[in-house]
Amino acid sequence: MNQTFTMREEFVRTRPAATVGVVEKPLGLWDRLYAQGWLRKTVLLLLLALLWEVYARQVDNDLLFPTLGATLKAAADAALSGELTARMMTSLKILLTGYAIGIVLAALLATTAITTRIGTDLLETLTSMFNPLPAIALLPLTLIWFGLGQASIVFVLVHSVLWAVALNTHSGFRSVSSTLRMVGRNYGLTGFSYVAKILIPAAFPSILAGLKIGWAFAWRTLIAAELVFGVSSGSGGLGWFIYESKNQLEIPSVFAGLLIVIAIGFVIENVCFAYLERISVRKWGMQQ
Repeated sequence: MNQTFTMREEFVRTRPAATVGVVEKPLGLWDRLYAQGWLRKTVLLLLLALLWEVYARQVDNDLLFPTLGATLKAAADAALSGELTARMMTSLKILLTGYAIGIVLAALLATTAITTRIGTDLLETLTSMFNPLPAIALLPLTLIWFGLGQASIVFVLVHSVLWAVALNTHSGFRSVSSTLRMVGRNYGLTGFSYVAKILIPAAFPSILAGLKIGWAFAWRTLIAAELVFGVSSGSGGLGWFIYESKNQLEIPSVFAGLLIVIAIGFVIENVCFAYLERISVRKWGMQQ
């Protein structure tokens, strides 16, 4: 059977660009402002400051709960006299020393655990024994071992940092996909080069979480140690400043010391660690 085919004429219809409509709608002022994380946090801080001031004025007793204005004045006076700055630098110096030693030991322990079976057994055994032990509980012993000096505080700081960082690092190493592991093995990577080039970049979100937890543990352990055992760290830090102010019934200064402790923690978390996240895991597309 013969079939005939005819070519259908093609039609191209054009539409004026003005009738297409809005392809990309610009965000309004509110949406642009709300998208700024720093602005949202600033508003929250201002609301908390306002609540503080309102509640303190209702209490109307500086010995119980001073106003934010009185607290800021006490902080300014202590800063101008140089006392608050010296105490803050003392605390940060001790903290960074213990934090750095704890990170190095945690890295060595986690690397040993991921490369050898005996290392895994060692990490699991030590963490199950010492991780539940509060760091501050070791301070009476360290005062006997190292005396009234910075070494005793550094020891308990290392204890508070070591296990959190080691556990998170080891957990991150174990969560690395088999594909990445095989890539590293195919390139002939072993030992430290395998850990540095394959495991650490892939497990960095977990490592970063461990660094944050270790920082928080170390910071509050340091303040608690100085509050409980006074000037055992030498010249005394922020905890000793709070302790002395309490004994002298200078409650605005007590709140000023607490405010500085909170402010330092806030800056470290939202500036230092946020910058580290931005140049690492967020840049690599590993975190939203």
